[in-house]
Amino acid sequence: MVESSKDKNITIHTYSEVEQVKGYVGNFDVRIRKKARSVDMSKCTGCGACSEACPVSVPSEWDLGLGKRKAIYTPFPQAVPNVPVIDRSVCLIFTKAKEKCGAACVRACVAKAVTHKQEDEIINEKFGAIVVATGYSLHPWEKHYGEYGGGRYKDVITSLHFERMLQASGPTGGHIIRPSDGKEPENVVFIQCVGSRDESKGVPYCSGICCMYTAKQAILLKEHIHDAQAYVFYIDIRATKKNYEQFVLRAQRDYGVIYTRGRVSKIYQKGEKLVVKGADTLAGMPMEIEADLVVLATAIVPQTDAADVARMLSIPHDQFMLFTEAHPKLRPVESVTRGIFLAGTCQSPMDIPESVEMGSAAAAKVCGILSHDQLMLEPTIAEVNTDRCSGCLACTKVCPFEAITTVTVDSRTVSNVIASICQGCGTCAATCPASAITLKGFTNEEIYSQIEAPFKKVAEKKEVAVGA
Repeated sequence: MVESSKDKNITIHTYSEVEQVKGYVGNFDVRIRKKARSVDMSKCTGCGACSEACPVSVPSEWDLGLGKRKAIYTPFPQAVPNVPVIDRSVCLIFTKAKEKCGAACVRACVAKAVTHKQEDEIINEKFGAIVVATGYSLHPWEKHYGEYGGGRYKDVITSLHFERMLQASGPTGGHIIRPSDGKEPENVVFIQCVGSRDESKGVPYCSGICCMYTAKQAILLKEHIHDAQAYVFYIDIRATKKNYEQFVLRAQRDYGVIYTRGRVSKIYQKGEKLVVKGADTLAGMPMEIEADLVVLATAIVPQTDAADVARMLSIPHDQFMLFTEAHPKLRPVESVTRGIFLAGTCQSPMDIPESVEMGSAAAAKVCGILSHDQLMLEPTIAEVNTDRCSGCLACTKVCPFEAITTVTVDSRTVSNVIASICQGCGTCAATCPASAITLKGFTNEEIYSQIEAPFKKVAEKKEVAVGA
């Protein structure tokens, strides 16, 4: 990110949201709302004095509630740009409690960069191509897994919470502790497939990365706390890529991680301990483990606004709200809308190497478009016979790609197809009551000719046979 921010050909819009996308490949019109951060980026030096002076502390979203942040804060360490933002939902200036604060951040800022009067800014820009890389979210296990405590037990955390603990700049300074009392855990139970491969409470697909990061976290637990014991409950181990299987075996053999094939049926509190009830399906017997900490490998799911993004970009998604590629084998990073590409976990769960591969492929596809003055299009697109078009514009309502606009011909308003957007689906041709729209290569005459051709050949063979 730091290198990207210094490149003169790259503009980074942080704390911003895409509100509207119109146009087509090579000519996208994008409206961006740059939200008011209440800090002048040109003046801010990133000293952090404003955050230290702020009297408001709330749970940090970045640390998933394990740590605190101020009302004026930098979203996460090493953020680019290193400029804080004011959360207006908790800032006392905006919650009508100014007298309790007295604008402490304004007084603390030597550069005079804090300004509470800043407003949102609307930016309109043109782009030749779009790469969608909206990332993922975690399955809300608290709402569906009451048998695991449903969020009532502080020491039942997700793997992302555990990852935040491991960070040296994280809320615990890199130390693995129990959130309830701050003590180091001795027995830690990792539970896989929480929300994954579960049609009744989660999603039926495999999240793909849980087996590997659970093994990694179990190893790091032993390296941080040598006397700790890690247990892993799993359904199947899906370590299918290069050296992945060896990595899981290393966790078991070299670090003593105990893997148990089976589901966990219940977690409940017993004094300071958590009792994990499960079953060893290989041994065919029930199990109970008293744990100090339980780590859940929760399912990867799309962002909550994935359907809105898909609607705005006119790209399809599946029943799980994962964006759909044009072809899973031949066009794995392209969407059906020409000029819009997919990268990362917005398309499907994937690990870091695969995300890098898909991102590199999407970048290469973009370069392939922008490096040419003209585009090669598929010939099977719709065309309008303006002499027959009645101007009912029924086709504009059914086109899923918004490829049909209107033009004026001989003082009549008729339909017009934008060739670079049209995907040749034929919906408009089937809808047109006047049969004014046809697909190139699929006119009535051409289709009838294809149907008639085999019968002509049969008739010719019969004539030759009779003549012989």
